[in-house]
Amino acid sequence: MSNQVSKVLVFAEISNGKVKKGALELLTAARAASLSTQIVLLGTGAKAAAGTMGGWGVSEAFVGDNAAFDQYNPEVFAESVAGIIKDSGADTVLASSSLLARDLFPRVAARLGTAAVSDCTELALGGGLKVRRPMYSGKCSAEVSFLSAGPKIVLMRANQLPVGEPSGAGQVAIKDVPAPTTSGLKTLIKEVLKGASGKLDLTEANIIVSGGRGLKEAANFKLIETLADSCGATVGASRAIVDAGWVSHSMQVGQTGKTVAPSLYIAVGISGAIQHLAGMSGSRVIVAINKDANAPIFQKATYGLVGDLFEIVPLLTEEFKALHS
Repeated sequence: MSNQVSKVLVFAEISNGKVKKGALELLTAARAASLSTQIVLLGTGAKAAAGTMGGWGVSEAFVGDNAAFDQYNPEVFAESVAGIIKDSGADTVLASSSLLARDLFPRVAARLGTAAVSDCTELALGGGLKVRRPMYSGKCSAEVSFLSAGPKIVLMRANQLPVGEPSGAGQVAIKDVPAPTTSGLKTLIKEVLKGASGKLDLTEANIIVSGGRGLKEAANFKLIETLADSCGATVGASRAIVDAGWVSHSMQVGQTGKTVAPSLYIAVGISGAIQHLAGMSGSRVIVAINKDANAPIFQKATYGLVGDLFEIVPLLTEEFKALHS
């Protein structure tokens, strides 16, 4: 099948009325390839966000500015997004590989009789679609080919592509997406309990500080939180301390948690099991702090500090505070 790309549809998630960074990465890539670009925005504040998209090369926006889209319901979103893709005429659909998108787009692909590939780390649109994704816990990568005739759906990891700046204020044609109906649904969302953290989601964070079993007990995780606060980082954790109940699963980095690719990843008291490395090895700079000089984490680290984390972390925290004072 042809891998030529002529029209791109970007599915953009909204947070606090703003388009998430992952979508801006995709819009930047589409604009750089001079492609006809559309966008999907669902939820309260979508119309206002759509009005700012002209500078990103968007010519048309499918907008569902309705509170019914504020909470993710798989049935509602799958039906609405599949319909939008049909109406758009796009041959390529791009989205950030978030938890929501990884749940949504296989459902959409099944409805459209097409294919979706997630967790991609390389994307080229000029001269045809080229996509790569890691395999076997990051030990190798594969170039993806699409054999189906329908639109090609690609989910990209956040922080893999550069984000440009909006240029000018181009006109965006708005197409309203009808409010979803709840009749006949198998699932109804009654309530969503959100964490109190105001930090960026791990998958979009530029700096992450993660703690592991080397902290010895749950009370010592405060060291990680204080270090993160001192450098404006988001807090992560290894599976070991998530399983021990020290922190919530939403903070887990790794193969069974979240895959991240920040500019700076600081691993404190984490030995570096292959499952954890698979989730953070795409980080640009990795700093490891561990008393075991033979810990596997040092094989991936850009910089390694061998020593007692209970001595090193407070000193590092004070240095970061001094830089930001």
